[in-house]
Amino acid sequence: MDVTILQMFNGLSVSSILLLIALGLAITFGLMNVINMAHGELIMIGAYATYVTQTLFKDLFPEAMFGWYFVAAIPVSFMAAFLLGLLLEFSLIRFLYGRPLDSLLATWGVALVLQQLARTVFGAPNVAVTSPEWLNGGLTVMDGLVFPYKRIFIIGLVAATLFVMYLYIYRSHAGRRMRAVMQNRDMAACLGVSTRRVDALTFAIGSGIAGIAGCALTLMGPIGPSLGTYYIVDAFMVVVLGGVGKLIGTVIGAVGIGMTNTLFEYWTTASLGKVLVFLCIVAFLQWKPKGLVAMRTRSLDS
Repeated sequence: MDVTILQMFNGLSVSSILLLIALGLAITFGLMNVINMAHGELIMIGAYATYVTQTLFKDLFPEAMFGWYFVAAIPVSFMAAFLLGLLLEFSLIRFLYGRPLDSLLATWGVALVLQQLARTVFGAPNVAVTSPEWLNGGLTVMDGLVFPYKRIFIIGLVAATLFVMYLYIYRSHAGRRMRAVMQNRDMAACLGVSTRRVDALTFAIGSGIAGIAGCALTLMGPIGPSLGTYYIVDAFMVVVLGGVGKLIGTVIGAVGIGMTNTLFEYWTTASLGKVLVFLCIVAFLQWKPKGLVAMRTRSLDS
């Protein structure tokens, strides 16, 4: 029973990390059909923003306040990735709409540039981010069963981010405009919606969520310039499995991949577990090519 509960908790924590990484990608890919290969580097930007925030707290603030640096790092990571995503959309992405292959190659080039820039500024070796004292240790559920506070915090952070995004997409005027452009861009433009502004803001928000994911990943271990490349494939798998453009599909896809990956790794090995998960996704997409939850669109002909 202890092992089963621990494996379920580990699967939930892995799912939450995948969800946070894939959430921004699902929003931008679902709205603009842009294959952003630099999404992993936006995660890396958020991680390094956390590292810089930690350094500033060490140098500028009293030692007693150091434990609160991580709370400040969450909005800092969001804003750093948000502004970079906004700059990327204005300077490059806006010229590549409707050209998925060109966007893939261009953003891959941007990813390589950002990785090299990170190596130049912070160095090639990985750097460590010290966890706050209040995140050390774990919650003892029963004898021999401890849930680490870091993973509990990540699950809570993901839940809070998901709730805020739900309110933004489904309960705000900006979210209503986003969904209008997603379903029928031409009709939304005829009704006075600035599709250019919606595109820029959506891409920036998706980038900012990637920054939050990078901030959360600093709790899992050291960070480096290639941090995001380890997760970009899994993020795309979550988006494709869940269905493009639907928040609930991304949630189901992340939970499904995270739980099955943990179970397969427990029964076999880490490498074989990933292979089995990939095979299951391929088999499922043969049955439902549009994913778990398909986005309903309305064309002018209907």
